[in-house]
Amino acid sequence: MERLIELLMVRARWLLAPVYFGLTFALIALAIIFFREVWHLFTIILSATEADVVLIVLSLIDISLVGGLLVMVMLSGYENFVSELNSHTEHDKLNWLGKMDSSSLKMKVAASIVAISSIHLLRVFMNITNVSPEYLKWYVIIHLTFVASAFAMGVLDKLTRH
Repeated sequence: MERLIELLMVRARWLLAPVYFGLTFALIALAIIFFREVWHLFTIILSATEADVVLIVLSLIDISLVGGLLVMVMLSGYENFVSELNSHTEHDKLNWLGKMDSSSLKMKVAASIVAISSIHLLRVFMNITNVSPEYLKWYVIIHLTFVASAFAMGVLDKLTRH
């Protein structure tokens, strides 16, 4: 009975495979949004102010960071929790794959969230004349919460590794 339960638990990890694959659709959605923003930039480039261009470029950077985060979670999560990825060619192999355990993945996710939040905060500052002080205050508080959480996770990770 014990062996059966253990076998079922080990094989249940495959329930995560469709979840990681499903993140591919989120990546496709991000790519569509990215190219929509690029198109928007090209349609307004001759009449846009510098601030408008910077805001759109920050949006593009933000989308690319989220996309990278998605790829990292998809591939590392799959490899850590489901099965080793077998790339058919050396060209397809990513050098970080297989080196990121769940702890380092959490740290990368936290760092990515801080970077994404920083870009959003910069976008708010670029448009500061149209932002209420109350909104700005909460945005800074939320951003600092992300920074403090990532810092605390890093400290805890370092303490538990020794």
